[in-house]
Amino acid sequence: MTEVSRAATEEHDFAALPAGPWPRAERRTVLPLRQWFLWFAVLLVVGAVMWTVRTRLDKAHVVLAFLLIVLGGSSAGGRALGVSLAGVAFLAFDWFFLPPYNTFVISDPLDWLVLIAFLVTGVVAAQLLEWRRQETELARQRADEIDRLATLGAETLNAPRAEDALGAIANVIRQAMGTEYCEIFLRDGSALRLAGHSPGERQASEQAGLLAYAVERAEAAAERSDGTLTLLGDALSSSRSLEAPPVLLADLLALGIPLRVRDRIVGALRLSSSRPFSVSDDQRRILGALAYYAALGAERVRLAGAEEEAESLRRADRLKDALLASVSHDLRTPLTAIKGIANEVWNGGDPHRAQIIEDEADRLNVLVGDLLELSQLNAGSLRVTTALNTVDEVVGAALERVEAAHGAGRIDVHIANEGDILVGQFDFAHTMRVLTNLLENALKYSPTDSPVTLRAWKDHGVVRFVVEDEGAGIQASDAGRIFEPFFRGSGIPDGTRGTGLGLSIARQLAEVQGGTLTYEARTGRGSRFMLALPAGVGPSVSS
Repeated sequence: MTEVSRAATEEHDFAALPAGPWPRAERRTVLPLRQWFLWFAVLLVVGAVMWTVRTRLDKAHVVLAFLLIVLGGSSAGGRALGVSLAGVAFLAFDWFFLPPYNTFVISDPLDWLVLIAFLVTGVVAAQLLEWRRQETELARQRADEIDRLATLGAETLNAPRAEDALGAIANVIRQAMGTEYCEIFLRDGSALRLAGHSPGERQASEQAGLLAYAVERAEAAAERSDGTLTLLGDALSSSRSLEAPPVLLADLLALGIPLRVRDRIVGALRLSSSRPFSVSDDQRRILGALAYYAALGAERVRLAGAEEEAESLRRADRLKDALLASVSHDLRTPLTAIKGIANEVWNGGDPHRAQIIEDEADRLNVLVGDLLELSQLNAGSLRVTTALNTVDEVVGAALERVEAAHGAGRIDVHIANEGDILVGQFDFAHTMRVLTNLLENALKYSPTDSPVTLRAWKDHGVVRFVVEDEGAGIQASDAGRIFEPFFRGSGIPDGTRGTGLGLSIARQLAEVQGGTLTYEARTGRGSRFMLALPAGVGPSVSS
């Protein structure tokens, strides 16, 4: 092993939790002491009872009674207790039950055969029981390891997201090792990025020297309580031979393990505690297997990220195709009209038709504005300024804009103030844009003699706006796609103007403000769009 002195030491501020192996060690120390007192007391009591009737006892009776005590002590307290009981029983047999009594002198040479046979039988039985106990303990440890691996596999499979699986893996490893904290880092080029950790408090500034040291040298490293970093070679390798000498890692504050998948380092694992902890040889073997699970989890996160990036590129390609199709159609139509009418005006045509030029230019301006806003939303560069605004004002502004284009009188407005002025925490301009789009769509796709309803109220910290119409509604097959850019439903009448950008932009404008925009079909006929935005606390109507 190689030791490297570290110039600076770290402060560890983890929550104090009991280390797993320590309580077990205390119980295993106390339990044998009780067994020793118990079985020597049994030997004393049985010996005293037999001593009172020794004149009527045969040697076989004494041997069998003492041998049962030796077997019981060996089974309960281990080999050392069994051998000690056999030795004391050997002396007691000679002193109290073989004539001449109260002396170690043996008058009959055949009694030596009885004594030696008893002692050898007791020692051999104690040894056999100890081997059996060790095999049982080893089997129990293996069963515990399998249970931990099975638990880890279940936690990994049940996690809906790859990042959640890493958190579950980190928690299982922390519990198995008895440490206070476990972190899993992903390798991102030359840097390490925290991707999952066990529950608990994490100190504000983590020193990455241990993990960088372990990853750079491609082997596990430990941080000891004296501030030194130590390379561990293959001590934590899951492929290490079971016949290799046991390795006991003690006096550790942190342990860093590179995570490998197919000989490629994909991340690193860090175990840490505020108090020094140890890793026994049994824990080392299970840690090697658990670290491989962590490596697979880290690889899953990397693959999920790559898949998301590929899907993002595919969506961008589809968006470009839709954009080209929309621009080629929706720009060509007004440009043709503008060019034709401009030629007529130039050649002395009706000057009033210049109004058509203005209308088509406005249509182009709206289309270009929608495209620009969509690109800003997709790039995350749209400026959003949330503030306390009254619902009455934003609804009034949206109505003014809609009625200027479609006329007044068709929109029924119901705002539930309930004693207080209804106030929300939202961007005024963006919210007005969303409401305007919903109202214009409702007017555009419903009969001219049918009303459109706008309702607003406060519901558990959320301001809810609902726009309802009595139009033909949206076909069930199209309901899942109406918020996609450039999508237009199959039931839209021919000649109805639109680019399919309005609802997509409206939903994204709602989401950047911390809200939602959803759709549901009304019972019987029509559509219902629901906008939810964070509510605020406003003054009372009386004030």
